Amino acid sequence: MSNALPPSDLGRVVRGSGPGLLLAHGAGGGIDANFGPIMDALAERRTVVGPDYPGTGRTPRAQAPLTLDGLADRLVATAVEEGLESFAVAGYSLGVPVAVRAAARHPERVTALVLTAGLAYPNPRMRLAVRLWRDLIRAGDAERLAAFVTLIASGTPDLDEAGQDDLDLAVKTVAETLPEGTLDHVDLVIDGVDVRDDLGSIEVPTLVVSTVLDQFVTPYHHRQLTDGIPGAEYAEIGTGHLPFAERPGEWAALIRDFLDRV
Repeated sequence: MSNALPPSDLGRVVRGSGPGLLLAHGAGGGIDANFGPIMDALAERRTVVGPDYPGTGRTPRAQAPLTLDGLADRLVATAVEEGLESFAVAGYSLGVPVAVRAAARHPERVTALVLTAGLAYPNPRMRLAVRLWRDLIRAGDAERLAAFVTLIASGTPDLDEAGQDDLDLAVKTVAETLPEGTLDHVDLVIDGVDVRDDLGSIEVPTLVVSTVLDQFVTPYHHRQLTDGIPGAEYAEIGTGHLPFAERPGEWAALIRDFLDRV
């Protein structure tokens, strides 16, 4: 049975027509940042609903700490408010445990999952990286924070091939576009993300997309999701943590082909 849905206060993008697809973005991202490069492809044959988490894009920052249950419920409520009774969910990074929790709490609404660059919980190595991310945000050092995020999130081949001007521009862009709610998202990852007990209850078709060059949410985490969800399929994409920047066409094709098939 589904848990009760609160009204959703999340700003959102709604595009396309056809079967429903709900998007769940990453920490310190946003719908435009994380799914914008593939939105046209996803909306060709589907009604796509993309809510921005509190403190990103179209949604004001939260006044209270975020919880995984609360965020999952608000995303589902957003889709229902846009006329979708049932829908697939595509989660990216932090959006993966949000999507898993949404499927566990609202099984009659979620019809399929696509989980990219995600985790069930942050292991000690990832927790170390996320705590450093949080420390740099709290210190207000935008330049060093942007340098850290660029180094850990980008695929090494892409970084190795970048010229100095391109790399400098990438760091500058990250520093200038950090959403105000990022600290709240990072706190949630550290203190509130653990869906290991949910994985075995997932009964819908699921595709786990592993970003195999990912130094942040490493393939260790992607395999844990695949092994934990009964019948989950597994695919790889040769990127770091940013498939929307490094291989958007390949990522969009994986999502579309899987959803068309199931």
